[in-house]
Amino acid sequence: MTALYDTDGAPVIIGGGLAGLMTALALAPQPVLLLTGAPLGLESSSVLAQGGIAASIGADDDVSLHLADTLAAGDGLCDEAIAASILAAAPAAIEQLARLGVVFDRDANDKIVLGLEAAHSRRRIVHAGGDATGRDVIRALVRKVRETPSITVIEATTAQRLVVEDNAVAGLLGHADRGPVLFATDRIVIATGGIGGLFVHGTNPARSWGQGLALAARAGATMTDLEFIQFHPTALDSKSSPLKLISEAVRGEGAILVDGNGDRFMADTSGAELAPRDIVARAVWRHMAAGHRVFLDARDMKGIDFTRRFPAITALCRDAGIDPLTQPIPVRPAAHYHMGGILVDRTGRTSIDGLWASGEAACTGLHGANRLASNSLLEAAVCGGWVAQDIAGAASTRRRQTMLPAGVTDSDPGLVRPILSRAAGVLRDGEGLRAAARALYPLATSQQAASDPAIVGLMIVIAALRRQESRGAHARIDFPKHTSLAKRSTLRLDDALQTARDDIPELVV
Repeated sequence: MTALYDTDGAPVIIGGGLAGLMTALALAPQPVLLLTGAPLGLESSSVLAQGGIAASIGADDDVSLHLADTLAAGDGLCDEAIAASILAAAPAAIEQLARLGVVFDRDANDKIVLGLEAAHSRRRIVHAGGDATGRDVIRALVRKVRETPSITVIEATTAQRLVVEDNAVAGLLGHADRGPVLFATDRIVIATGGIGGLFVHGTNPARSWGQGLALAARAGATMTDLEFIQFHPTALDSKSSPLKLISEAVRGEGAILVDGNGDRFMADTSGAELAPRDIVARAVWRHMAAGHRVFLDARDMKGIDFTRRFPAITALCRDAGIDPLTQPIPVRPAAHYHMGGILVDRTGRTSIDGLWASGEAACTGLHGANRLASNSLLEAAVCGGWVAQDIAGAASTRRRQTMLPAGVTDSDPGLVRPILSRAAGVLRDGEGLRAAARALYPLATSQQAASDPAIVGLMIVIAALRRQESRGAHARIDFPKHTSLAKRSTLRLDDALQTARDDIPELVV
């Protein structure tokens, strides 16, 4: 039997990462429910973030320079107006986070220390706790959320289906320890993070397999740019799941990529190790495919106390039996960030009335075809506030109760991971993508635990098949060049299913 939870008009935020926490805090003192499957502050991609938050606050920096770097990395697909607005809000976002209790790294003169990361033309990366920025930011915000009486935190509860009537939100079907529960609300925010959990090698928590995208897709929402998945080039090559991240900031401070022979194989590439992530990831992938192991060599970083600058990375390396001060660190590309997601406008509104999305689950147009390092935490912090402003101005309208969607079992992406990893990894081709669609379609249309993850995987594959070019993080071996027109992609679930049925003759339906 499904229990009823009447929110009394309060909006429901799904997700306890930076985007969800900032939205909830910005809505105060208006009542809000914050749903999270794990204990608040754990198992989000935000808490794992090492690099920091990009903000043009240096004396030699400004928004126009930050925007130029963002557009260059985005490879023709950024929404320039949206990007400019988000980047212009960065200094205020840093100040707001500080007011909420985040302690940023500062020098002896109490100035915020700024780091450098790939494809940035200035030192503009703001850190907290050295290489543990995500951890420190989330800890501070969780503490603030716990202190805010208008925020009701509901843990150990997963969101399973949106209840939608006439293209408007009417509720959320979830599952708690005691069984299914219907949250009666007409305002919902999806802030569930990314899709790294859909891949064999990823840096996101295993729970981050795109559940927010599945929720929105089943409800009929429009998705955009799903084919663009950023693979971080330097995840620690180990048996850990998810893989531990070796932050780009390590390369920013002078570490180099070498193979087992000690050869610096990216030395002749423009930008070398500090080229955009898609270029570095492809170089590492190809070198591994040629039979080499790849290492990040941080043993000769001039003027850097590695242990002090990167305490978390030092610890995780030593846990894996590696001393980064005396040994090169084995690395490999891993699924890290999804530039695509649920299509939203500047306020976070989706194509469904009463449904907003924020953070990695949303696609604002900031990142284009390839995210500039450390723009993601910035986007979550800024857009969480914008979503809250819009929700606060949207009056709750009580709707009559509709027929509940059928309950579902817990989702399991295990069957999807090897399929998507083979076909939609660093390098792709049409044959592999069609094979993936053939394998994913029956899972997506089934009642199995793999159904929701397969829906997200299938939509990614169809979007990748349709983009017959290489751009940013989307690299097609069979279409290695840009087309003349840079155009964002859009896709709905029914369209993806129809495409799979119509355009793949071998598919048995």
